[in-house]
Amino acid sequence: MPETTDPTFYRTPADAIAAPPERLAYVAAFDPAGQANDAMTAIDCDPSSPEYGKLVGWSELPTAGNELHHFGWNACSSALCHQGHGDHGAPLERRYLVVPGLRSSRTHVLDTRPDPRSPKLVRVIEAGELASKAGYSRPHTVHCGPGGIFMSALGGAGGDDGPGGDRGLRVHQTRLQGGGASSDSYCFTS
Repeated sequence: MPETTDPTFYRTPADAIAAPPERLAYVAAFDPAGQANDAMTAIDCDPSSPEYGKLVGWSELPTAGNELHHFGWNACSSALCHQGHGDHGAPLERRYLVVPGLRSSRTHVLDTRPDPRSPKLVRVIEAGELASKAGYSRPHTVHCGPGGIFMSALGGAGGDDGPGGDRGLRVHQTRLQGGGASSDSYCFTS
């Protein structure tokens, strides 16, 4: 694996099993009534820590009622090419949480650096932008893979129409841009 590859990426399931466990878990927090703003929380999951099992971070989002759903990382082990195929020309780093809002159709991007206990909101992809550039609404689940992120959506561009589908994302930085390799992809760029 190249030296520039994130050390939390593993070539095989056996490598992942042998690796140290996660020290933080991110958990979405929201008010089911949609009155209080949603948040991303951090829970200490290091058994040797005096704060083990406790809430150690709270990053409030600017809106309520998003129904934060199946969020994921901008990159992970699945993003690696087969052994010896290089690193896609740029270092891969598990840094940004990509957090879809099922009810609002917003997608929030949180930067976990420099303090992973307090991720900072760096971008909100509004529902209209997702609809106009991807043709979908109701973003549901984020998966990382070779060459980008894949996000499934449950609705069409109108919000209450369908069917939904999948879109490929390439996370270079944090601004949504239309186009890309095919009509079925869009990019984050700055």
